[in-house]
Amino acid sequence: MSLQLSIPDSILQAIRLPEQRIEQELLHELAVSLYAQNLLSFGKARELAQLSKYAFGQLLAQRGILRHYGAEELADDLAYAYR
Repeated sequence: MSLQLSIPDSILQAIRLPEQRIEQELLHELAVSLYAQNLLSFGKARELAQLSKYAFGQLLAQRGILRHYGAEELADDLAYAYR
């Protein structure tokens, strides 16, 4: 399943960014917003934003959004550490 959003030209023209950056910035905004609302995990939000783990973590930090770190993330980190 995939979803395509339609954004009116008048909105796209009103965004104060170079045209080549608009799509990527909108993906970043959507990913950050969904993560902040706990609607997407860090990994899926990072995937949506098309950023590395480090870069997405930096983006969250710039926005003052704390990482959600629960038992699942701890288990993943411990499994990685003990490989």
